[in-house]
Amino acid sequence: MTAAAEPAAPYAEAPRQPDPDVPRTITAPATNGDRVFRGLLRTAGLSVFAIMGLIAFFLLLRGFQALKAVGFDFFTETKWQTQAHNFGIAAVLPNGILIAVIALVIAVPVAIAAAIFISEYAPLRLRAVLISLVDLMAAIPSIVYGLWGLFFLQPRIIGVSRWLTNHVGDAIPFLKVRTGDIGTSYTSSTFIAGVVVSLMIIPIITSLSREVFSQAPQGEREGAYALGSTRWGMVRTVVLPFGRGGVIGAVMLGFGRAMGETIAVALIISPSFKPMTHILENGGNSISALIALRFGESDSLSLSALMAAGLVLFALTLLVNVGAGFVINRSRSGAATAD
Repeated sequence: MTAAAEPAAPYAEAPRQPDPDVPRTITAPATNGDRVFRGLLRTAGLSVFAIMGLIAFFLLLRGFQALKAVGFDFFTETKWQTQAHNFGIAAVLPNGILIAVIALVIAVPVAIAAAIFISEYAPLRLRAVLISLVDLMAAIPSIVYGLWGLFFLQPRIIGVSRWLTNHVGDAIPFLKVRTGDIGTSYTSSTFIAGVVVSLMIIPIITSLSREVFSQAPQGEREGAYALGSTRWGMVRTVVLPFGRGGVIGAVMLGFGRAMGETIAVALIISPSFKPMTHILENGGNSISALIALRFGESDSLSLSALMAAGLVLFALTLLVNVGAGFVINRSRSGAATAD
C-alpha cells in the first residue's frame, strides 16, 4: 500500500531578503515653541555672518582710498610714509605673525601640559583652585600684562636674550643680535613681545583643552587601565587622541588672540618698519600695534591706510579660522578612539 501523495503547494514562498542596514529617521511633530526656538537659533547664526560681512564692508569702504592710492604696493612696501604716498604692510604683517608664532611656541606646550595635569593628575581640591586661577588669568586686562612685561619682565629677560645670542646665535642665525652686546640691543624686541603675549593666550588654550580632555569617555579610560596601561599610557592613547580636534581649535583661537593683541605689544616693542629676521634685537611691529599707535595722529589718507591694514588682518584671521575648521573636521575629538 502506497502512501497518498501530498498535495502540491499552490505557490513557492520566496526567500525573505534582510532589511537594508539603513538608520531610520525619527521625526517628532514641531510645536510652536520648537518653531520659535529654531527661528531664534537660525537668526543668531545668520547674524554672525551678517556682522562679519558688515565689518569687512566697513573696512573695505574706509580703506579703499589708501588701496587706490598705492595699489598692490600696499602689500610689498615696507615703509610707512603716508604723506609721500609710500606706505605698505610688507614689514608689519610678517612681524605681527612672528610675534604670534613665538607666543604659540611658548604657550602651546605649557598650556597642554597644564590642561593634562588639571584634568588627569591634580587632586579634586587642587583642581578646583587651579581652574579658578586659570580663568582669573584669562580675565586680566591686556594693559596689565603690558605693564608687567615692560617694567618687570624686560629687565630680567635681557640676560636670557644675551645668553641665547652668545651661545646659540652662531648655530641659529635668527637668534643672533647684530647691533652689539649692550643692554639696549635686547630691549623692546619681538622676542619679549612674544613672551608677554604667550602669557595672555596660555589661559585660553589651557581652559579649552582641559574641558575637552575631561570629556574623554570613561569606558575607554577604564579599558586602557584593564589592559595594563599606566596613567600616562592612558592619557597618551585615549585622552590626547580624543581631544585632538579641541586642542587644534584652542590653539587657533589663541593664535587669533595673539595676532590681534594691541596694547601689550604697543607698550613693549620699539616700532620699526623693517622685517625683523633677528627676534632678539631691538625693534618690531604688528598691524594692531600700528593702528593703536598711529590712529590719534592720522589724517584722512593715513586713517584710510590703517583701515586697509585692519582689513588685511581681518582677512588673515578669517583664513586661519577657516583652515582650523577644516583641520578640526578631519580630526574631530574622539575620531581616533571610535574604532
